[in-house]
Amino acid sequence: MEGGRRGFLFTAIMTSGAGFFSAFAPNYLSLISLRFLVGIGLGGGPVLGSWFLEFVPAPTRGTWMVVFSAFWTVGTILEASLAWTIMPKFGWRWLLALSAVPSFLLLLFYAITPESPRFLCMKGRTTEAVDILEKMARLNNVQLPSGRLVSDKNIELDEVSGSSESTTLLAGAEESDNLNEDQGSDFGGIKSVGKLLAPKLIRATLLLWMAFFGNAFAYYGIVLLTSELSNGNRICAKEDVESVHSTNASLYKNVFISSFAEIPGSFLSAMIVDRFGRKRSMASMLFTSCVFLLPLVFSRTDILTRISLFGARLCISASFTIVYIYAPEIYPTAVRTTGIGIASSVGRIGGILCPLVAVALVHSCQQTTAILLFELVIFLSGLAVSFFPFETKGCRLNDTDVDMN
Repeated sequence: MEGGRRGFLFTAIMTSGAGFFSAFAPNYLSLISLRFLVGIGLGGGPVLGSWFLEFVPAPTRGTWMVVFSAFWTVGTILEASLAWTIMPKFGWRWLLALSAVPSFLLLLFYAITPESPRFLCMKGRTTEAVDILEKMARLNNVQLPSGRLVSDKNIELDEVSGSSESTTLLAGAEESDNLNEDQGSDFGGIKSVGKLLAPKLIRATLLLWMAFFGNAFAYYGIVLLTSELSNGNRICAKEDVESVHSTNASLYKNVFISSFAEIPGSFLSAMIVDRFGRKRSMASMLFTSCVFLLPLVFSRTDILTRISLFGARLCISASFTIVYIYAPEIYPTAVRTTGIGIASSVGRIGGILCPLVAVALVHSCQQTTAILLFELVIFLSGLAVSFFPFETKGCRLNDTDVDMN
């Protein structure tokens, strides 16, 4: 693994560069190729969350990660409003060019972005880690805790903080087979991926993949259903279809309005994630989302559809936020970024399959089957969360391999 700082640079360059040049694509093939590169860059986004997580103290880590994730919601709303404003007058090229601007702004912050001290310690670069910690202490007008920072393929820093900060993940579990024994050129490579499926991590890894798949499938599915259900009802009822322009305008408006459901979702997840814990918060949000979608199995009037999808998106966005908090917390430092990256990739598969399966059912006038499919996926994701091996609320990040089964 090359560290969060390198991931920060990769994400910014790939999304901004490919995103901007896609606005000048001369043909369809070059357009989808450039957008594919944008997708690769966005795939590095979870690295930023993992990097940020390692700077936040355990007692307030959940709340701060919700604040961090809330900017996804802000971006969603701004992009929907940008499309609503730009597309009808200036077209898609202007939309793609302007959408790349925020990623360009990320590059301005690269020079002042510090590397994670945990990552530096894992690499044996303790002097650099101490320099960053001292700079953080000066900026916050505090003194570093007494003691010496030691790196012997793991961190042995005596942390002077509250009782919850001193609680180690899976306290009392037997620690052996340090995950960093293969530190070096293969750090974050094939062996790191293999360690995710090692006996001590496999249960947590597979359940986490199920949760990511279900959250992504449901989240992007609900976004698509915002417009697809109403359009499908009109088509299947053989009603007159609106003009393309009015249909597109309605789509941008619906996405813009439904995106506001994520704002109370962010507030809700911030209130419950550190109070009730990650597992109970995620499971309750997923099962509540099932409840919101259930009425659409029997009736799909416009008002009921809007209310149900608004409530379901609120809960799914809250669950999605929390799973991005939980995922980095369950893995040791050596495989943390690899673990969250692969889990996020599994989630992307869910996002890809969603329009191919669920939305296709709506188009073929099988709306009830589509809703039942969403219910099943969300319910199974809630069950997977319920079987997560442990709770991470108030626990400090783990740096060594422990049995997570």
